[in-house]
Amino acid sequence: MRNQLNFMRERGSGILLHITSLPSDYGIGDFGPSAYKFIDFLKKSGQKFWQVLPLNPINPSHGNSPYSSVSAFACNPYFLSPVLLKKEGYLEKKELEVVDFPRDKVNYESAIKYKEDILNKACNKFKGESREYESFCSRNSSWLEDFSLFVVLKAKFGGKVWSDWSKEIRDRDARTLRELKEDFSKEIRREKIIQYLAYTQWSGLKKYSHKKGIKIIGDMPIYVNYDSADVWSNPAIFKLNRLKKADFVAGVPPDYFSKTGQLWGNPVYRWKTLKDSGYDWWIKRFSHNLKLFDMLRIDHFRGLVAFWQVPANESTAINGKWIKVPVRDFLNTLFRKFNPFPIIAEDLGTITPDVKRVMKDFNIPGMKVLMFAFGEDNENHPYLPHNYIKNCMVYTGTHDNNTVRGWFNNEAGENEKRRLFDYLGHEVGDKEICWEFVRLVMESVANIVIVPMQDILGLGKEARMNFPGTVEGNWEWRVKQESLNPRISHRLYRLAEKSKR
Repeated sequence: MRNQLNFMRERGSGILLHITSLPSDYGIGDFGPSAYKFIDFLKKSGQKFWQVLPLNPINPSHGNSPYSSVSAFACNPYFLSPVLLKKEGYLEKKELEVVDFPRDKVNYESAIKYKEDILNKACNKFKGESREYESFCSRNSSWLEDFSLFVVLKAKFGGKVWSDWSKEIRDRDARTLRELKEDFSKEIRREKIIQYLAYTQWSGLKKYSHKKGIKIIGDMPIYVNYDSADVWSNPAIFKLNRLKKADFVAGVPPDYFSKTGQLWGNPVYRWKTLKDSGYDWWIKRFSHNLKLFDMLRIDHFRGLVAFWQVPANESTAINGKWIKVPVRDFLNTLFRKFNPFPIIAEDLGTITPDVKRVMKDFNIPGMKVLMFAFGEDNENHPYLPHNYIKNCMVYTGTHDNNTVRGWFNNEAGENEKRRLFDYLGHEVGDKEICWEFVRLVMESVANIVIVPMQDILGLGKEARMNFPGTVEGNWEWRVKQESLNPRISHRLYRLAEKSKR
């Protein structure tokens, strides 16, 4: 698996900052001027990577999580930049109403309302069927046709779950779908235009990033939502019953952290059907994502080796069982198809020997999180910097954790702090802890280091991105433009230079 080593050979560091967290005058971060300025900030700071969360559409009823979407392929329409839409001729200056949005957080309700109005105006001004638009629709037809119809039908049925639609639509009767496409051709075209515009803006941003020498790391959940265009249009690859309801759902078994396990509710895959098809759906999904990103983090990678399957009628994850995946055949197929195949495994938590063997045999790099290293008195802890290997990605923390300062002030116990101070060789306060963490990971042997923007800025618990298991108040934090200043940039550059990154 020589190609798997190539993309991790370069020593460097980068920042984790999702698109929603970028500065913007329009309520939510987008693909516009502030994203370009952030790339400039990365360049000036001596960084080589920008990691983002999934770019897929969000759903307010699912807490606006980028990991819970109606499509594994579509782009979040609210990432469209009004400034760029105006520059591209789809908006007039007078149509860019100035709204006093909060700058430190995303107010999703008001931001979405504003963006929907902007999108309607832009779509109305989209003239004709340009060659670029037609080409985009043709290249992406395998998902775009079903996604656009799905979104329109969701609105028509008042947001009902697709399995509660009429039998003919639920079961995708060919004649019924043709009639629906004719009846809702205008609404369907709007969804296609939005996706075209969104991916065009992202493509421009990615090209600029490459021009500045910055590689973009994406994020892909292995599971999809039940109420999604993916399951509705590909029911055969999921374990559904004759009424198209889920027979089994995904989760994780009981462990130290939860006596009843975690019940996620996502439908699980029929891996035999996937294998018989040559993993066609997965190949399309990876192909799509590898065009968007230079590297791809696979969330819950262990579910591609074996997954915890729970009967859909259960209220907890206790009565589930492990189901093996034909992972070696699957990965061999993908490695033959993609060269290189630049994936990173999210292998946090309890990882069994079979998962470790697969990662080792295929040279798939995993993750290390420094924040988790001091919870026990164990000098062999894999997350302590002296135990890192080159072929891994190291983080101070992730989007699912508190910030380093928030952890230090509100979660770390006395024994944890004592072990940390012993490791550092001196005591530190909450004002210094973030940069001590950044220094530790930057000076390690790990080839790639990623630091959340909140830790670069030394922010506390108020800047936390997500509280797993909750659905309100997440994914809201935003960075202010003035925080991306020369002082921070210079300090980060010096550290990257000193650690040969």
